[in-house]
Amino acid sequence: MLSTHILASIFSKLTQNRRMFLVGLTGGIATGKSTVANVFRELGCPVIDSDQIARQIVQLDSPVYWAIVNSFGQEILMEDRTINRERLGNIIFSDREKRQLLNSITHPAIHKAMLKQVIKYFIQGYRYVILDVPLLFETKKVARFMKHTIVVYCDPQAQLTRLMKRNNLIQEDAEQRISAQMPLEQKRKMASHVIDNSGDPASTYRQVCKLHSQLEDSMDFLAVRLLAVVTVTGFGGLLYMLMKRCII
Repeated sequence: MLSTHILASIFSKLTQNRRMFLVGLTGGIATGKSTVANVFRELGCPVIDSDQIARQIVQLDSPVYWAIVNSFGQEILMEDRTINRERLGNIIFSDREKRQLLNSITHPAIHKAMLKQVIKYFIQGYRYVILDVPLLFETKKVARFMKHTIVVYCDPQAQLTRLMKRNNLIQEDAEQRISAQMPLEQKRKMASHVIDNSGDPASTYRQVCKLHSQLEDSMDFLAVRLLAVVTVTGFGGLLYMLMKRCII
């Protein structure tokens, strides 16, 4: 199993390569991060979704599953023994120490799974990869490898209204969940790019398209270079070159 030190080293090697870079996507709860991620997918960008990975690593009887159950007790389980995400969420959003405990259990496994996908997309020749990470700035372990960071922003009242409607929460509970995260305005100041999702979907779509165009501007050069390598050395040579640049 890869150690945290080795993972950091591989991430660093990947991001040092000038022909591919990583873009961190984050935001606040109910600000529309998933909407923006879906637009990037529509535009052909690979998106690595840490929330999706988080659901996969806690599947029944996995090592992470048992670590969570042993730490939080049987009361977080449903009748079929799977983890009740809503019940677990209620616990961690009201207790900072328990939230940090959960993160310490899940984040190492999430980062390893993300790295595997980054390498896959690098080998496939993508110009950049989006890493959709809700706690990008809070954890800091992944943010340092990002060449660009994007925050999906919306005004506070819209965020509160959306969260109450989406999760069927009363205002007090919604405000508690929002306050459990880093303030959205602080994330906005830390980001290299901001997508304002306060308005209509068409406005958000246009902002994402414009940013995608900026990030992809040297894609043609990469494609020509990869084609040349394949022509001269074959796929085996290409694979060797990529893995040597990234990992050795």
